[in-house]
Order: sequence, then C-alpha cells, then structure tokens
Amino acid sequence: MNATRAILIVFAASALFAQDSPRVQFEVASIRPSAEQPTGTGTAGVRIDGAQVRWTALTIKDYIAGAYRVKAYQVSGPDWIGSDRFDIAATLPPGIPASQIPEMLQHLLEERFQVKLHREKKEFPVYTLEVAKGGLKMRENAPDTEAAKADNAPVNITGSGSAQGISVDLGRGSSYALSNNKFEAKRLTMAALAANLERFLDRPIVDMTDLKGSYDFSLDFTEEDYRTMLVRAAVNAGVVLPPQALRLLDGGASPISLFDAAQKLGLKLDARKAPLDFLVIDEARKTPTDN
Repeated sequence: MNATRAILIVFAASALFAQDSPRVQFEVASIRPSAEQPTGTGTAGVRIDGAQVRWTALTIKDYIAGAYRVKAYQVSGPDWIGSDRFDIAATLPPGIPASQIPEMLQHLLEERFQVKLHREKKEFPVYTLEVAKGGLKMRENAPDTEAAKADNAPVNITGSGSAQGISVDLGRGSSYALSNNKFEAKRLTMAALAANLERFLDRPIVDMTDLKGSYDFSLDFTEEDYRTMLVRAAVNAGVVLPPQALRLLDGGASPISLFDAAQKLGLKLDARKAPLDFLVIDEARKTPTDN
C-alpha cells in the first residue's frame, strides 16, 4: 500500500517558509514526470541545499498546497491533480532566501501548468487538538542548540510507506513512524503532530494547544485501529485500494484508541466545525510546458 505521497512535504515546507514575501521566480527550474515506484511502497521528499531545491514524487495537489501554504485536503480540482506525480529541480536567484520558495513555486505552477484557481471558505468538520483539563503529561525537549546553529544547513525531508507502516523524517532531528500498532515521535511540535496525524483520520486537526516546544512521545493503538489508520492514510494520499481494505473505513469514525492514547499524554481531540479556506482549481494542464 503506497501510503506516503501526501504525508510529508506540504505541511513541513509550509511551516518552514510561513512568512509573507514579495513575489519572485526561480532562476532556473525543470519539471519531469516521476519514475515509477515499486508496487506496495512509496517514497517522496524535498531537499533544500543552498540555492538548490529538489522535490521528488509529489503531485500537483501537493505542490499547490505548498505554494499557497494550505494543506492538501484544502485543494480541490480534477482527480489527476492528486495522482500524477512530478519531480521539480529549481535554483534560487542570488540573494533570495528560502523563505520565498512558496511564491516562486506559485509562479512556476502558473507558468508551466497554466494553473488558475480561486479561493472559497467552507464550514468543515475538524478535530481540535487541545491540552486536557488535567494538564500536559509530557516533558518538553531542551532546545536543540546544534539545530539552531544549522539554520543555513541543508534541509532534507523524506518519507516512505508500505503495508508494514510509515516513516517520515522532517529534518533537523524531528521524525515520526507509524508501525507495530504505535505512533512514535521524536522532537515533534504540536503543530507538526496535528498536521501529520490528520492524515490518518477522517477529518483535519486544528492545533489549539498554544505549545511551542517539541516533544518525544508514543501513542499506542489497538491492532484494528492501527490498520484503519494505515488504510485511511492511503486513501487520503489518493491511493486506489481493493474493496476488502476499504471495508475497514465503513464505520466512518476515527480510532477510539487514539483518543485514549492522547488523554494519557494530557491531550484531547474534540470534534467540531470550523471555517476553512479552500483553493478550487479552475484550469490546469496535465502536461507542463517544455523545460
């Protein structure tokens, strides 16, 4: 089961580059269809090294979400934008910081894929992530002084997934894995937890904890809930699954053992509705113009 595609880059890159900037464009950029990956596995990621940026095996939906600083479920359009994958290699202009990558990616998508879109606001079912009444039961990690010194070091975000589980490296010591009925996190912030955990659930998660630190923790699930989360991750990633796998989602609800595990950490997930911004794709080319 290829459960990786939408798990890693959109929310990670958006967090890294979330500041308003003047619009600019890449000095040079090439776009190519991604190579076929072995059945039952999947790998995707982004690497930023100085002026060089390389994305691997992402869909147009992923690129649009990263470019406009939204999540993949907030982008709607034809089915192919969530299935056809492309690799992009680009060079930043001299003196332009990585914080402006989203604006440059917007320009590239409009120029090469002829993307035209508009925004809509919709009331949407969500889970809010909050600190439980009894208080947080996790200890915040000490600041990573080495990471602070490495602001200009290469950023490498990768992930892989299969029927045996999912592993994502968010870079600079932050990572998580879903396998063996557990979600195990290292140096994960609550914002990153919300952005990543929602890929395994039936609705988005809005972080309302107001916690800024990072944490190491583990969430234990029943085997049935664990399997359901893997299937939902694949469905959210646009993977076509056999009917017998999809039957695990027939109940529609998110895994009860997740809510119990969150309570043990001093967190709670609460179901409610909230207004969210959506990007609606009006036009886009399936094949980009020549490099």
